[in-house]
Amino acid sequence: MSVTAAFDAVAGSYDQARRRLVPRFDDFYGTAVEVAAPPLRTALASGRTPEVLDLGAGTGLLSLLLTAAVPGVRVTLLDGASRMLAVAAEGLAARGVAHRTVVGDLTDPLPAGRYDAVVSALAIHHLDDEGKRTLYRRAAAVLLPGGVFVNAEQVAGPTPELDRRYDEVWVAQAGALGSDDAEIAAARERMRHDRPAPVADQCGWLVEAGLVDVDCFFKAWRFAVFGGRCASA
Repeated sequence: MSVTAAFDAVAGSYDQARRRLVPRFDDFYGTAVEVAAPPLRTALASGRTPEVLDLGAGTGLLSLLLTAAVPGVRVTLLDGASRMLAVAAEGLAARGVAHRTVVGDLTDPLPAGRYDAVVSALAIHHLDDEGKRTLYRRAAAVLLPGGVFVNAEQVAGPTPELDRRYDEVWVAQAGALGSDDAEIAAARERMRHDRPAPVADQCGWLVEAGLVDVDCFFKAWRFAVFGGRCASA
């Protein structure tokens, strides 16, 4: 089963399971929103509609949280899983959020436009390392001056031993949050498509892409939020 088919198959239940499978869910997504919000508020204050590009948007969870925190944003959602995008569009429409959905792969040309924020959650780790580096360069290129890129991501440990420990902790925490063996097994099946990379490597690739103020803003074992800013003109 392809990665797109794997996620389309769970489109209707994905968000409910994510609270069990992503320990410290609120801190993880909340940090991503906090990092992305400042340039959006700056655009609103100047009388302009902020533009957000959500890469691998899935069911639109990150976009929904971001537009709830900063109303008045327009969102472009890119994902290869059309059923997940349909769930996202329904949720955004119900909340009156201006949006467009684009069915496409993360390796495709990015949707036309310039953006105040390019965001992603639990998607870019499906690319190999060179794919990540290339996407980071392309994402940086579509940011407006002062815009931000933020990736809320599943990452690899910097050593094999730490990577094994990340997995042990994840299983224990997910179980404590209510995941049963079947749900964890289904998550592992989807994770066969994963190609996570360590945070330090990815922050280095963001610097290579030309971003400034690059940092890891949150990390709890295999879940991290990192990003950077396009220098102001």
